[in-house]
Amino acid sequence: MRVAFSAGRLSGIVPRMCNLYSVTKGQSAIRDLFRVSQDRVGNLPALPAIFPDQMAPIIRVGPDGEREIVMARWGMPGPPQFGGAPITNIRNVKSTHWRRWLGKGSRCVVPATSFCEYADTKPRKTPIWFALRNDRPLFAFAGLWTSWRSAGPRSHRSKATTSFSDS
Repeated sequence: MRVAFSAGRLSGIVPRMCNLYSVTKGQSAIRDLFRVSQDRVGNLPALPAIFPDQMAPIIRVGPDGEREIVMARWGMPGPPQFGGAPITNIRNVKSTHWRRWLGKGSRCVVPATSFCEYADTKPRKTPIWFALRNDRPLFAFAGLWTSWRSAGPRSHRSKATTSFSDS
């Protein structure tokens, strides 16, 4: 599989993140950059390919008011009128469905080192990875998190990234 890689300035426009990203820097780099005082993830391996419904770190403000790093599943409960399937990228924050999670208590940052978009090439789409530079330093997406229970016995702590437009 051929993988193209793009780094450098994104010329003022950041593409919307697709459903694949990575965190390949170590736990201490994440703690240092985001000034995390509580580490609740255990041993965090490099995560070169994070897809929806997988666990990955987020940084949030904990109950004690301090920043903490915790693991969360990628995908927030979706609107029931659309089947309730988990949503990974929240684009319409004006929707009443998302209103309950827009307060400070549900905000988080999602650390990443790169993210992927697919170019519509033939015969197969080509993954294009974006990063700030070739050495893939840490950055973060704005996110929301919540705890919820799906149908059945599974409970979740989950997250979704947010995309905002000027409109």
